[in-house]
Amino acid sequence: MGNCCSNENGGHSAAGGTGAYVANPNNGHNEAVDALLKSRGYDGVYSHVELSLSATSLRDRDVLSKSDPMVVIYSKGRDGSLQELARTEVVLNSLNPKWITKYTIAYHFETVQNLVFRVCDVDTQFHNQDVKMIKLEEQHFLGEASCTLAEIVTKSNKSLTLDLIRGEQSSGPAQTQNSGKLTVCAEESVASKTTVELRLRCSELVSKDLFSKSDPFLVISKFTESGMVVPICKTEVIKDDHNPNWKPVSVNIEQVGSKDSPLTIECYDFNTNGKHDLIGKVQKSLADLEMLHSAGSAANLFIPAAVGPNSQNKVLKSQLFVDIFFEKTQHTFLDYLACGYELNFMVAIDFTASNGNPRLPDSLHYIDPSGRPNAYQKAILEVGEVLHFYDKDQHYPAWGFGARPIDGPVSHCFNLNGSSDYCEVQGIQGIMTAYMSALFNVSLAGPTIFGPVITSAADIANKSLMKGERKYFTLLIITDGVITDLQETMDALVHAADLPLSILIVGVGGADYKEMEILDADKERLESTRGRVAVRDIVQFVPFRDVQSGDASILQSLLAELPSQFLEYMRLKRIQPTL
Repeated sequence: MGNCCSNENGGHSAAGGTGAYVANPNNGHNEAVDALLKSRGYDGVYSHVELSLSATSLRDRDVLSKSDPMVVIYSKGRDGSLQELARTEVVLNSLNPKWITKYTIAYHFETVQNLVFRVCDVDTQFHNQDVKMIKLEEQHFLGEASCTLAEIVTKSNKSLTLDLIRGEQSSGPAQTQNSGKLTVCAEESVASKTTVELRLRCSELVSKDLFSKSDPFLVISKFTESGMVVPICKTEVIKDDHNPNWKPVSVNIEQVGSKDSPLTIECYDFNTNGKHDLIGKVQKSLADLEMLHSAGSAANLFIPAAVGPNSQNKVLKSQLFVDIFFEKTQHTFLDYLACGYELNFMVAIDFTASNGNPRLPDSLHYIDPSGRPNAYQKAILEVGEVLHFYDKDQHYPAWGFGARPIDGPVSHCFNLNGSSDYCEVQGIQGIMTAYMSALFNVSLAGPTIFGPVITSAADIANKSLMKGERKYFTLLIITDGVITDLQETMDALVHAADLPLSILIVGVGGADYKEMEILDADKERLESTRGRVAVRDIVQFVPFRDVQSGDASILQSLLAELPSQFLEYMRLKRIQPTL
């Protein structure tokens, strides 16, 4: 994956963490900085994978020769609509073709990328045409296959063989006999793994605060072909320092474009309200930064000029130095998947009385007879839709908290399936069924306490670690209230940070979630009652009222964090992707 942040142990947490690849075992998350990045067009980072296609036992539609097959690749939207992505070349006289044409696609962990492959036999009269000009409706349809990109990249050899079906385009019913098979192979681009490590510092920054020094952090952005400025990474915040020396950051070369592609490096003064003050900026390529490093020189920051024909940038005394610059190859998230690592999903649901009577329409737990999901169901479905591809056995631990089971005391961690012996359910639908069943078998109570469910999740992660299993866990906590065990929860999180575990908290309803922002550790690492500081930030929080944001939800942007947190843990523990 391809983002950056610092990679030294200790120090202040990063000002953000929205990247999908982070070479930083101490990367933190900050909703305020993320809001700044999102407002400027940042929508996650990715790896490029190259798809290769081959087929066997295709149907023969020609009388005097074999079929001349071509593949058309489509992406499939949520509404079922198809968008053509690419076409292969036409392979003459072959029922077992291996197409030379490759298609490069951006892999996004946080979304479900549905692909459709249609194979057709191209008539002889079109063989000399550019494949882009061939009218598909005039060709013989041989078969269709579909899958998600995640299904391909999670295979140990990144290869998936699919049955070709004739489907609705054929004159007869859908069938798989004699239609052949299509094999799709994915290979990650080498450039996706090539990064430049930078250590940046500034001198003589101006103060943006009245009664203290600035709290500076850097945002590195690239220019798109349309001229839009898109942030690609950021450093941590350094408090009260006009001569900051940030921890190293790694910039993915493929994400930038090339070493000669122009970049903008902006220095901001951090503000908790998200309105960060620009201190100054420079515009340099990676090649320029390499020259600054080699020469031991610096670049002056400037303030952009106001709009006007005679306006000039205001050059500052503040300077940017490049103390470290070198290229390296990093193991990626996809490397670990290829070696058998899994992401395992867990969920904990708030059953406190503040949710309201589940039988009444104004309750957050109300089950709409029309089938429209409530906020709890929607969060489970949206997160589960992405994560289930990365869990082989599809068995998910599921808990409830803040309720009184039948004939029992209030429990802050009970098995959602009603069992006293095991907590797992089968599949995402199993979670949904257990959730609806629990609504009618428990009495909503309180207060809102997170500690026990986090401890239960940490215990499972620890047992898996002790067994040497190649698993990383994600706990989704959905809650409507303000927690009452803040310090106990912080203690549990500090302990869990050492384990292969991330926690996603979704707040439903209109509560004040200030405590959640503390758990999110956006500016300072969590500290336990014994004074131990968390080795990494594992919590992401979002209020559900902010979840829907255009075509992609904030839940998806938070899911984009998981590969970076996964890599953060692997690098912190020095775990290599080995077969």
